[in-house]
Amino acid sequence: MGIAELTRNAVDVLPEGALEEKLKLGRPLRVKLGIDVTAPHVTLGNGIPLQRMRAFQDEGHLGVLIVGDYTTRIGDPSGRSATRPMLDPEEIDRNAQRYFEHASTIIDPERTEVRFNSEWLSKVDFAEILRLTRVTTVARILERDDFAKRFAANAPISLSELLYPLMQAYDSVAVEADVELGGTDQTYNLLMGRDVMQAYGLDPQVALTVELLLSFDGTLMSASRGNYIALKEDPNEQFGKAMRVPDELLPQYYRLVMERGEPAGDPIHLPALLVDRLGVGSTSEARRLIEQGGVRLDGEVVKELDVPRARLEGATLQAGKRRFVRFRPA
Repeated sequence: MGIAELTRNAVDVLPEGALEEKLKLGRPLRVKLGIDVTAPHVTLGNGIPLQRMRAFQDEGHLGVLIVGDYTTRIGDPSGRSATRPMLDPEEIDRNAQRYFEHASTIIDPERTEVRFNSEWLSKVDFAEILRLTRVTTVARILERDDFAKRFAANAPISLSELLYPLMQAYDSVAVEADVELGGTDQTYNLLMGRDVMQAYGLDPQVALTVELLLSFDGTLMSASRGNYIALKEDPNEQFGKAMRVPDELLPQYYRLVMERGEPAGDPIHLPALLVDRLGVGSTSEARRLIEQGGVRLDGEVVKELDVPRARLEGATLQAGKRRFVRFRPA
């Protein structure tokens, strides 16, 4: 698959050349993605970084999914013009339970380590918090665009919000992340993770950011705003919302959501293709299907995990009895 697919739709991979160096380590990388469970739904927008996690998993790396049950009690201030209200702990727990199930429509659950950041953040004492705060300065935190605007407008900024980037960065220390994924609104937090990891004597993570998906109303898609299309909701509801997407946003939807992309180069990794094009649940399941003779190309059983790209051109790929896809001729 190669680095081109790992970084497909990436806006920034920081610092330059760091991912290539990580890949030379010769071991599975720990690829972190954290999402605060402010709602029980995983949206199409959430799915963009999840796609990058899946790409790393298909290359043999480990996805580390951080369920932010503890940080959700504060609320990520990224992109906010006001302090986010705190959620009830029981609501947070309910949302967290559903998150992994929904995210597993994209990521490979067999190559995912699920962690709740309450595991470590609930045990951090005040001395450790003071050590953490010495990594940065108030002036640097206030450089963030969302904080800067609120500060200039004399809008409230709680101390807990100021600590949020440090808490997210501490997650990277706890799981020893090699790569952290996030939207472009998370760039500051991901780079803070590098600083904190270095302060704790760890090799800093690579920050990989992806474009933010706009909703049918033209604003940022967000479960907390209610303007989302969920990965798992009634198909009629999904269709109705998708039909409201304005024409000017369709290129972004095609690029980020509908254009799945095939592994670069030759040959093509068949398990990944079965997942992407025929909806097989995971690459592990796809491998078993191939081994059992359940995959055919133009009616012939395929036993190889990698097939030449030319062999797919104009061919019909079949998985089981009911799933088919025909590829365009060259």
